[in-house]
Amino acid sequence: MTTSSTEELIRELPKGLLSWYEFKQDATALCIGEGEEALAELLEDKGLRVVTASVKNVCDKEFIRKYQHEFDYIVSVEDPERWEHPIDLLTALKTLLHFDGRLLLGMNNRLGIRYFCGDRDPYTERNFDGIEGYRRAYSKNEDKFNGRCFSRSELGDMLQQSGFEHICFYSVFSDLKNPFLIYAEDYFPNEDLATRVFPAYNYSKAVFLEEESLYRSLLDNGMFHKMANAYLIDCALNGEFSDVSQVTCSMERGREKALVTIIHRSGIVEKKAVYPEGEDRIRQLFENGENLRAHGISVIDAKIENGAYVMPFVKAEVGQMYLKRLLLTDKESFLKEMDKFRDLILQSSEIVEPDKGDGQGAVLRKGYLDMVPLNSFYMNGTFLFYDQEVCEENFPANVIIKRMITTFYAGNSELSKILPASKLHERYGLLENLKQWTKIERSFLSELRNDDELREYHRQHWRNAELINANRQRMNYSAEDYDRLFVNIFNNADTRKLILFGSGMFAQKFLALYSQDYPVYAIVDNSSEKWGQELEGIVIQSPDLLKELQSGEYKVLICIKNYLSVMKQLDNMGVTEYSIFDSGKAYPRKRKPIAENQGKGGGDTSPKKYHTGYISGVFDLFHIGHLNMFKRAKEQCDYLIVGVVTDEGVRTLKEKEPFIPFDERIEMVRSCRYVDEAVEIPLEYHDTRNAWRLYHFDCQFSGSDYTDNPNWLANKKFLEEHGAEMVFFSYTEQTSSTKIKELIERGLA
Repeated sequence: MTTSSTEELIRELPKGLLSWYEFKQDATALCIGEGEEALAELLEDKGLRVVTASVKNVCDKEFIRKYQHEFDYIVSVEDPERWEHPIDLLTALKTLLHFDGRLLLGMNNRLGIRYFCGDRDPYTERNFDGIEGYRRAYSKNEDKFNGRCFSRSELGDMLQQSGFEHICFYSVFSDLKNPFLIYAEDYFPNEDLATRVFPAYNYSKAVFLEEESLYRSLLDNGMFHKMANAYLIDCALNGEFSDVSQVTCSMERGREKALVTIIHRSGIVEKKAVYPEGEDRIRQLFENGENLRAHGISVIDAKIENGAYVMPFVKAEVGQMYLKRLLLTDKESFLKEMDKFRDLILQSSEIVEPDKGDGQGAVLRKGYLDMVPLNSFYMNGTFLFYDQEVCEENFPANVIIKRMITTFYAGNSELSKILPASKLHERYGLLENLKQWTKIERSFLSELRNDDELREYHRQHWRNAELINANRQRMNYSAEDYDRLFVNIFNNADTRKLILFGSGMFAQKFLALYSQDYPVYAIVDNSSEKWGQELEGIVIQSPDLLKELQSGEYKVLICIKNYLSVMKQLDNMGVTEYSIFDSGKAYPRKRKPIAENQGKGGGDTSPKKYHTGYISGVFDLFHIGHLNMFKRAKEQCDYLIVGVVTDEGVRTLKEKEPFIPFDERIEMVRSCRYVDEAVEIPLEYHDTRNAWRLYHFDCQFSGSDYTDNPNWLANKKFLEEHGAEMVFFSYTEQTSSTKIKELIERGLA
């Protein structure tokens, strides 16, 4: 997808706020505010005659006189927040409405859960201003008013004062710019929202809480609607409101896949295509249900009516919630029900290739990837399925079984303490090829959600798990303790024996990125099952090893996400020299690049644009194109680091076998006169961001064939935010490794 189409996809997201709304035909509408062209377009597509105007114009007496009682609908998003006298604006809008007209108002909630999780106020760009009622933001006469959010009660009072007597609030998650879930204020969802919502933020870097994990507590304590991130407020002058209780939008999927699911108070559930291009998907949804029914799978009765997929509302426990409750109370019964669910997946279609016991599992003629607990109810001792949108031909059953497990554990970390997901992977024979099933699953989800196209948008607005962890750390310690524990973690690490506490993903990442600079003496772990095993050739031992060493002889680096218990353990053991490895932090290298103009070819004293440069690649069948890239990069930097992909990395990332083995490839690169340092790229941490965290280069150089690649453009943006750059060199058309390989394979070279 091109940059322009990516921008178009982002532009369409706010339409979800009203894409479901039933407007009267041949009606008139006023769409006000700046940047609301998308909503005005939506209204026109729904057959309304639309007038657009700025807030200033709407409040003008001449405009009010011209259009008094003219409009059946007025749509306004965030406008009263930006107007210093919002009641005056709302009063003007009421005057512009027809006597039975409706004001559809989108407003942020200053007490939204997002702000308690650390998000910045959209107007002051600071934390907690809205929560405090802006008492610090606009306390002085010279403070410039940029806007402000209101609470639920404040909004209700303002509308009442403006003459609106009949008001219906809808709670919006994630927010007005990306409305995914919309709930009537008297409706309470009975599903696991932690697996449904991907929260978006104004400033994601400041977030320190996982918002979606709080929804259940908000519901249980009657705070869900009061702390909604935003509201859609339907102000109907005649007091007649929509019968909609809940709306689920999927605007991020694009024109062919975007659907909206509407739950009506009448007991009917509708699923509609947002755009005409998606109507075939509605028909496919119906056919998938009928095919599953033909194979003995229980599916909610449904029909196609006026282009919509229509089914009855089911008052039953969602399969996800049933299984979660079962695991918390009866592990053996849970396993039996999961077995039953797995069997239903295998029953859902003809098996074209049976399970041969080689780890590949069975292949289904039709694979229904949405056969997960989240898309089912538990009734009368079985699972009743709905929303079976996606069907793939000749599909591995193991991918769907893996997805069954993934969706169950998503957003429910406490369940892993009772039964780790790995136990289910083992139970269903997924471990041998787990990476393969995970890759297919992620590829499916990425394509469905347009992750590549929205990567930069997500990077800006979705929170980062590692950053949340770091933000929480800073809040729990004094500046001195935080510096000792989390910043200067390598203090004394090069003069003492370095011991890693923990042998999981954090330890693996440390070994991959930093063990060459800081050799690890030993690895200890509290799990006795791991003692005697090896991690990167280092034997995992009991923490009792620390008792055998003298104080001042060693330094412990805690490589565990939940490190508090280990800190207490070390304190009780009398260990004082320890720090905590943060997998998302950029730590300096021990061996710094040598002084300016002192690399290879250091005799050149002319100033260069960059100090440290970086290039990554496979560099198989080394040729003139590689040489030219190194030469051009060296002409622009004092010190050039080249990362070389390992053989396993080539197989995994490019799904090819390298012609030249890694040891020979990196030696050829290292021997090049333009290369100051050749380094191995760790398989699991091969991306630009990890490379920058490790080498702190000023510029990454790349071939021009990646110029329009969304992933590389996102990396370019990341580097720019961290004071570095990415430069694309023209691709060498005459010579490339691919062309050389083609000649070799054809016997022409």
